[in-house]
Amino acid sequence: MRAFHVLLAAFVLAGALFTQAQTPTAPTAVTLASVVDHEISGVEKQVIDAAEAMPEEKFNFTPESLTIPGDEYKGVRSFAVQVKHIASSNYFLWSPITGDAVPASIKDGNGPAEMKYKAEIVKFLKESFALGHKAAATLTPENMLQPYAPGKGTRLDRVEFGVAHAYNHYGQMVEYLRMNGIVPPASRGKSD
Repeated sequence: MRAFHVLLAAFVLAGALFTQAQTPTAPTAVTLASVVDHEISGVEKQVIDAAEAMPEEKFNFTPESLTIPGDEYKGVRSFAVQVKHIASSNYFLWSPITGDAVPASIKDGNGPAEMKYKAEIVKFLKESFALGHKAAATLTPENMLQPYAPGKGTRLDRVEFGVAHAYNHYGQMVEYLRMNGIVPPASRGKSD
């Protein structure tokens, strides 16, 4: 049996080497911008998948409605406002890097008050991450440690904080999904 496994491993390795030898690939240059863009793509997928997983009829869920004895959920953001908050914060954080104006409809960190429906909120979220990709593309080794505005932090820190902030609120979105009996997309097919 051991000989069979060794032989099988040898065939798999040989096949992989043959395939690699037959496929010419140009080396992909790893840049600061590409690494940061990859991080933005990672959190973008998690957050958008979670937002899309929550049904429309539960999009305004807040754990305050659960009335758990001893809870401290009074006044917390609804699921929809969590999503709008991530998107609004993306604009506030990344606009100074790209030079784009923050949309006039964003008055504060909770996002446009008139935005109520899942489809428009998810669209708003996706558009905010497009700005993140644009911000990442501006980063170079020469400018990454420059302030994004006079007297402010560095350009790299500003872009990376957008990633960290989105992951923080993604964690809250996951809890809201689970409170509604929904397994987050990133956990599906895995042992919980």
